[in-house]
Amino acid sequence: MHDGVPLPEWGEVGVDGLDRRLLNEFQRDFPLEAEPYRVLAERLGVDEGEVLARLERLIGVGKVSRVGVVLHPRRAGVSTLAAMRVPGERLEEVAEIVNRFQEVNHNYEREHAFNLWFVITARDGGRMREVVSGIEGMSGFPVYLMPMEESFHIDLGFSLKY
Repeated sequence: MHDGVPLPEWGEVGVDGLDRRLLNEFQRDFPLEAEPYRVLAERLGVDEGEVLARLERLIGVGKVSRVGVVLHPRRAGVSTLAAMRVPGERLEEVAEIVNRFQEVNHNYEREHAFNLWFVITARDGGRMREVVSGIEGMSGFPVYLMPMEESFHIDLGFSLKY
């Protein structure tokens, strides 16, 4: 859902072959360049404005949640899984608060006493504490931190069929 409205299926938002190439080819190995969107555009045979417009549209309709780096844990900064217990009627409101922080990678609802889960990645422990305090202060609910004890790599990339 996006702002309380069910999201359309892929075909309903006019996703074409170029959108699929953009998403398929750059889920991994995103160019680490000063101008990454220009590099993407060159590889796709379009201009940079086209790449940016397409990503903005896909984010706007909720088909892409974010474009950003995913770092291996403990190699740069600090990260932790976090959870909150939020009354159902306030879940969307609190999720929006959580999403205001750029340090939050994603959040999702679970059918559990802890029903809002998310990952926080910050430059250091001090910033992590600031983010947690900010979320708690704005939402009125405690954030429970679950630091990683053992690391597993799960490839979250997926192929979009043409």
